[in-house]
Amino acid sequence: MRPDGWYLTEDLDEFLAGAGEFLRSRPVPHIMALTVTARLRVRGAAWYGTQPPLFGRLERAGGIRATLHRLPGLGLGLTPLTAEEADDLAAHLAGLGYALPYVSADQDTAEAFAEAWRRHTGATPELRVRLRLNRLGTLIPPQPFPEGRGRIVGDQDRERLVAYCNGFAADVGETVSYTVDTWGGSRYADKRYTFWETPDGRPVSLAGANPMVAGLVQVDPVYTPAELRGHGYASAVTAEVSQAALDEGATDVVLFTDAANPTSNALYQRLGYVPVADWRTYDFV
Repeated sequence: MRPDGWYLTEDLDEFLAGAGEFLRSRPVPHIMALTVTARLRVRGAAWYGTQPPLFGRLERAGGIRATLHRLPGLGLGLTPLTAEEADDLAAHLAGLGYALPYVSADQDTAEAFAEAWRRHTGATPELRVRLRLNRLGTLIPPQPFPEGRGRIVGDQDRERLVAYCNGFAADVGETVSYTVDTWGGSRYADKRYTFWETPDGRPVSLAGANPMVAGLVQVDPVYTPAELRGHGYASAVTAEVSQAALDEGATDVVLFTDAANPTSNALYQRLGYVPVADWRTYDFV
């Protein structure tokens, strides 16, 4: 039996061979690791450049207890850890000389690791964003239901799609802006999108969905231009995409919301989404 501890690798296949079953066993709390590794399997090194990524698994008594992932130039993603485990990991990574721009995980894990990283490196953690992970229970169609219909976004819609995703990115504080030419390298490129259209065929809202992994579909992003909000379009298109995921056979449908935005949280709860975890990202200054 291998001794307890963290085992690090730069090889995605090796990581998934050891930790894939663990990640699939609880897809909702492991959503970030599942999403990143699935995207890497499709895109390969072209997604993150020439530097290797980093993966790790924590073994306890011959089993997997937790995992980590880090892409070049990006921060650390963690599955749930205890405070003691977070401190051990921070000491281990600091001792190996790793630099981390941020950590992203469930609230307890992120807070514990951020404080441990401060102790071991002197870096000051600053809270960047508070998110809430929501899981769909029973889908409840919005009432009142706006006039119009959902329509799958096609190649002919690329300019509007890119504009809407740029609008979403700006709303959530992302400092990137994409064009039709740079779209393929973005985190938005591998999703399936649906517009909500008014009866005259005008797209007024957008929802995307990540490819299914381990029976889980994440709805992301949801965006309505500011001048078109307040008419129920976001609710309608989210319900449309959520139902499509269920029809596809998803056992879990999830989405993240801004924990500080009561309007969006109430909107999704009316559709049947239930909060399951708070999420935090801490930048290291």
